[in-house]
Amino acid sequence: MSKRYKNLRMNALAALSVLVASFSVAAAQDTAFQLDPAQTKVSFTLGDVLHTVHGTFPVKRGTLQLNPTSGKVSGEIVVDAKSGDSGNSTRDRKMHREILESEQYPEIAFRPDHVEGPVALQGKSTVKVHGMFSIHGVDREITVPAEVEMADNHWSATVHFTVPYEKWGMKHPSTLFLRVSDSVEIDLIAAGNLTRQ
Repeated sequence: MSKRYKNLRMNALAALSVLVASFSVAAAQDTAFQLDPAQTKVSFTLGDVLHTVHGTFPVKRGTLQLNPTSGKVSGEIVVDAKSGDSGNSTRDRKMHREILESEQYPEIAFRPDHVEGPVALQGKSTVKVHGMFSIHGVDREITVPAEVEMADNHWSATVHFTVPYEKWGMKHPSTLFLRVSDSVEIDLIAAGNLTRQ
């Protein structure tokens, strides 16, 4: 093997090592997810014997910080409990006064602490997010499935989970003539700006 060939090979290996090291550093950087309330909404679905009730809650604020190497997450997503709207004012008054007691508990929040599964720096990932879900004044530990999509400076995610409100200490909304499900389905569609630090 000629000396010149050895030098070229060593230079190529050195360049490859630098490239791999640079990628590893980039992958290990913390990633900040700034939530855009205009692109984010929480939907709820509640079934009863006659029809299905749909409604929404606007998101007040949200910022998350992810370490892609460890999977550790910090931050929160906060919903205005008092703004829940199902399109029926009588039903909504009952929901706020008797179920959520939203004057006393005005915020609903999710504070994730860990992601199970790798989050791709570009493109889509399917992961599970563990954290504390705060509703009706109580923190509860949950793990929820999430679909995450990352681009250069933008992110989006969809999350689905179920809230068994009666088991979690909230009043059942059924009446004498109307029987509804024991749980409500929650869907979060979130998006916002992305920065790597």
